[in-house]
Amino acid sequence: MKIYVLDDEPFALKGTIKTIKEVVPEAEITGFGRAGDVFRRVQETKESPDVVFSDIEMPGISGLDFAVKFKQICPESKIVFVTAYSQYALEAFRLHVHGYILKPVTPERVKEELEHVLSSRTGRTGQREENSADSGRKNEERLRVQCFGYFEVFWKGEPLMFGRRQTKELFAYLIDRKGSACTSEEIAAALWEDEDNMKNLKARIRILISDLRQTLTRIGREDLVIRRSGRIAIRREAIDCDYYRMLDGDMDAVNDFRGEYMVQYSWAEMTAGQLAFRE
Repeated sequence: MKIYVLDDEPFALKGTIKTIKEVVPEAEITGFGRAGDVFRRVQETKESPDVVFSDIEMPGISGLDFAVKFKQICPESKIVFVTAYSQYALEAFRLHVHGYILKPVTPERVKEELEHVLSSRTGRTGQREENSADSGRKNEERLRVQCFGYFEVFWKGEPLMFGRRQTKELFAYLIDRKGSACTSEEIAAALWEDEDNMKNLKARIRILISDLRQTLTRIGREDLVIRRSGRIAIRREAIDCDYYRMLDGDMDAVNDFRGEYMVQYSWAEMTAGQLAFRE
């Protein structure tokens, strides 16, 4: 097993490496004091570590930004945060996620996190399999949206069927906007970048919005779309989305990220690029 440890504090770095060696003495462990050193190592050696234990607060880059950028380069690597700041741990407990260890690092917590990240599996859709019946029931109550890889939408475990291909693309664009209200002009520029007949495009958009509302009405979730003053948006808080969870610091979502985002839509390349260079 190949493990990286990143921490800008030499004493903490040495202590974390020592603790990890106690748990997995056969592992090849390499320590780094700066994020840039990690990226240079990967570029020079072309190696991909199994797990990276990373501090959260570092000079020049946050732990989350490091994790997202690193996953662009080494998509199969797993990330575990190590932090001395209790607020991060408390947020992790609130989200019921793994991926955070509170300093001082103990062998028990290292073992627990290694078992979690190395045994976790992803299904054919790229989504992590649920670990309990309770979490499965919770997800059934919310529309589940997959942005990593191909954009897909699921309701109660089944793909949501859209009446039109571009209705699904419209919904993807609204998801990408993270709840921000969108005008017809903005939607037209994304979905039909080479067309300029705005009158015709607005007519198409009205049809797509109507179709989207009908699709959501069929599953009793028409409330997910907000229309006001000629603008349209989605209710971000009512949707279970891997992209949103990653932005909120959910390490399970970060570790599910494989460096690809809504790959079937060209307009999504801007967000994909932003994820690659979050500094």
